[in-house]
Amino acid sequence: MVSVVIPVYNERENLAPLVAEIESIMRDMDHEIVAVDDGSTDGSTRELDRLRSTHESLRLVELDRHSGQSAAMAAGFTSARGDLVVTMDADGQNDPAEIPRLLGLMAGQPGCMAVVGYRVARVDTRWKRFQSRVANGVRNWLTGDSIRDTGCSLKVMQRASLLDLPRFDGMHRFLPTLMRMQGGLVIEAPVSHRPRLSGQSKYGMWDRALRGLRDALGVRWLGHRRLGTKIKEDSR
Repeated sequence: MVSVVIPVYNERENLAPLVAEIESIMRDMDHEIVAVDDGSTDGSTRELDRLRSTHESLRLVELDRHSGQSAAMAAGFTSARGDLVVTMDADGQNDPAEIPRLLGLMAGQPGCMAVVGYRVARVDTRWKRFQSRVANGVRNWLTGDSIRDTGCSLKVMQRASLLDLPRFDGMHRFLPTLMRMQGGLVIEAPVSHRPRLSGQSKYGMWDRALRGLRDALGVRWLGHRRLGTKIKEDSR
């Protein structure tokens, strides 16, 4: 089974078309859609509950308060029933049509822990693209990694590996780096990018920049302090 995990925060207008599109793309796969409502106040929870009556693959997980994207993703990873987890945003900018290709790349690489997307031909403003380039550069410099687009939510990952990762606020920005710290194989793949279906982005520049810097320093510390011991078992 493939579990599509979608953090949801005030995306009511986008939910029905996105769920229908995912189900159409994945109709020939054993799958589930795990929508994690992160304390929405716009009726997203009621909309998801309504959609469950017509979409059998849809499951609803609710957080008791607004806790952020990392908390919503972590709850989705825990609740998912599939061996593979696909993550994507609820705003419709990630194209579900990319999912089968990413799953194929995963299947073609034995031992692969994750296939992570990086957005090409982005429809965002120049200012937003500039912010992303700076953020990616700083994170990679601090963590010693080389991920092209940490802000792209479209990823396919082994659920067992996700459950072993440390959980913290901001974790979602560093999933590929954390997996590589575990010694896992992470592949990057270009993915398409679309305009928002409805609504506006929830993120500002400065609050995200300051939190991202703090989190990158924490991941850098974790990388230097992780245990790299390998165990040899005496078979006698």
